[in-house]
Amino acid sequence: MAGIDLNRTSTNVAALLPKEISQEIWSNAVNDSVIMQAARRINLPGSGVTIPIITGDAEADWVNETDEKPVSQATVGNKSITPYKLAVIELFSDEFRRDLPGLYAELARRLPSALGRKFDSTILHGTAPGSNFDVLTGSTAVALDGTDTIGDLATALTTVGAAGGDLSHWLISPQAEGTVMTAKDGTGNYAFLRDARTDRGAIGSIYGRPVLKSAAVYDNPTDPAPDTVGFAGDFANSAIWGSVEGIKVDISNQATVNKGGTQINLWQRNMFAIRAEVEVGFIVRNGAHFVKLTGATSAD
Repeated sequence: MAGIDLNRTSTNVAALLPKEISQEIWSNAVNDSVIMQAARRINLPGSGVTIPIITGDAEADWVNETDEKPVSQATVGNKSITPYKLAVIELFSDEFRRDLPGLYAELARRLPSALGRKFDSTILHGTAPGSNFDVLTGSTAVALDGTDTIGDLATALTTVGAAGGDLSHWLISPQAEGTVMTAKDGTGNYAFLRDARTDRGAIGSIYGRPVLKSAAVYDNPTDPAPDTVGFAGDFANSAIWGSVEGIKVDISNQATVNKGGTQINLWQRNMFAIRAEVEVGFIVRNGAHFVKLTGATSAD
């Protein structure tokens, strides 16, 4: 049984029995998707959708009396977004749920959050699951290594603006939070500490733009390269994500589950499985409207 599910003999679980178990669970914080918080959401059909994009407006001009009025045309384009499925299954024994109800409830509650973490890590650091799904891994890098934090953040702001975007959100990792919140202005005062908040997932604002904090933003590359400690960009106007039906959660004790090549009959083993899945897509209008914030060079 060990290794195919969470049961009373699983590593570190047996030590909890038969003692009285606290209903308080000590665990890492669950990170909701910062991309979903920052970008605009649309309803997405299962086959995907093509979105018209206005790329230029008609322009007016001054004319003299009786002159012909100028004719100008708006320019339009389009971009398609296709949904892809994210899913995860977790197995439990009936006895685990019975004897450790608090721990089971917390694990079950956290399972859908695995979808949000994978969604963010794919967009920020990974490879698209298919066509018509954008990622930000190729964003222009702006240093945020603590040497000139205020100047570095201003560079990010102007870089996005120079590309035609309007920076709407900062996505900051816990590794960069201290660097940002302790930045001092020319008079020696903390520049952003006054805007700090204690909301989970939010730490205030930088230059009037909201800051979202998530561990999913951080990336420690395997080769000697700067760590990624944040992203910034025009998420409000230049990024769209869509979901077909929202997150679906199903529980079954009748199915046979394939785990790493092992066929597991749930009913035969007094087990059950929780499945969480979602169909989502993500596109950006212009990748130049986003920048990647990099910290110190990592050697691992």
